[in-house]
Amino acid sequence: MKSYYKSELAERAGVSSRTFSRWLRPHRQQLTAMGVTDKTQLLPPKAVRYLCDTFCIDLDE
Repeated sequence: MKSYYKSELAERAGVSSRTFSRWLRPHRQQLTAMGVTDKTQLLPPKAVRYLCDTFCIDLDE
């Protein structure tokens, strides 16, 4: 797993960046524990894995 921008994950999920940000709101506590804030653009691998598992995003890796 590698780091991804929020916009890249949104594109892979098939939604806009704004919609993706809304999807993240209920998961704020878990993401904060991983070092992700609302302003974070580049997500660490741990957060990418969590979000891919949560939202069933396939990264083709």
